[in-house]
Amino acid sequence: MNTNLLIPANKKQETELLYPELSFDVVGLCYTVHNELDRFAKEKQYGDCLEERLKEKGMSYIRELRIGNTNNIADFLVDNKIILELKSKRFLLREDYLQTQRYLQATSMKLGILVNFSGKYARTHRIVRIEYSSRKPD
Repeated sequence: MNTNLLIPANKKQETELLYPELSFDVVGLCYTVHNELDRFAKEKQYGDCLEERLKEKGMSYIRELRIGNTNNIADFLVDNKIILELKSKRFLLREDYLQTQRYLQATSMKLGILVNFSGKYARTHRIVRIEYSSRKPD
């Protein structure tokens, strides 16, 4: 029996979390905003409150970042590393995730955080930019 073909069952795949401290701070601020405004505010109100919290923390950000020559606008770019998309809707749809992924592709940012404030608790979703190969399949 060839032992080179055996893969240990307990072998964990090593993955590195992108921007762990920064993303932890951003998500924490989103929870703070949700605690202040609860779940019935409008998306703009969450954005305004979050902007105040980012300023208080002294964090670098751009609000309503225009993406390229399109009419697409990301809610926040935090520390020139994380695209932050805010939603206030009953359910997130596939389109919401794809929108964040398009923003990541267009800006070459590696990490996006999609936040939905309308539930009993704020829900955050980390979205990592998909690396596409430019090589065509044979």
